[in-house]
Amino acid sequence: MAYTLQIGQKAPDFNLRATDGMNYSLKGFDEYKYLVIFFTCNHCPYVIGSDEITRNTAEKFHDKGVAFAGINSNSANTYREDDFEHMKRRMLQYEFPWVYLHDRSQEMAYQYGALRTPHFYVFDENRNLVYTGRGVDNPRDTSRMTVNDLDRVLSELTGGREISIKITNPVGCTIKWEGKDSHWMPSEARDLG
Repeated sequence: MAYTLQIGQKAPDFNLRATDGMNYSLKGFDEYKYLVIFFTCNHCPYVIGSDEITRNTAEKFHDKGVAFAGINSNSANTYREDDFEHMKRRMLQYEFPWVYLHDRSQEMAYQYGALRTPHFYVFDENRNLVYTGRGVDNPRDTSRMTVNDLDRVLSELTGGREISIKITNPVGCTIKWEGKDSHWMPSEARDLG
């Protein structure tokens, strides 16, 4: 069995606390036709470098029925700035247009098979996976970006077209697993492309 969630598979459900003080599950996004779940954090330069591109994409597709939910699964014992208090501060400072969820147990990172931050998962109206991978080809320095895969996928999905490229390799920092070296990955984790 593959480590990372496969195209066509259902979104694993969750019950996670968000920076707004509420708990969210998949049901909390039922009013949206499509859902983007992405694994992110506070410290990674690939996340920080591409957050404004992600913001632009989230705002562009909001009125087309697309919700965004960011999940931080990183161990705060590896990077203190990835703890919940720093998550709340970051959302207050930047006012990102997504729900920011804390996966303290790291269970969702395992269930989705998250490889990097950021790592994007796009789900259709039935919450079946239609895309997994990177948002852009150069998230650390978007001035050198040549491809915005997330924008392309959402344009195709909301336009009723087939997703032309369904899998790309996420580009970013590894998930920071509790009690492990900062570059450790589960043995079954593999690149997607």
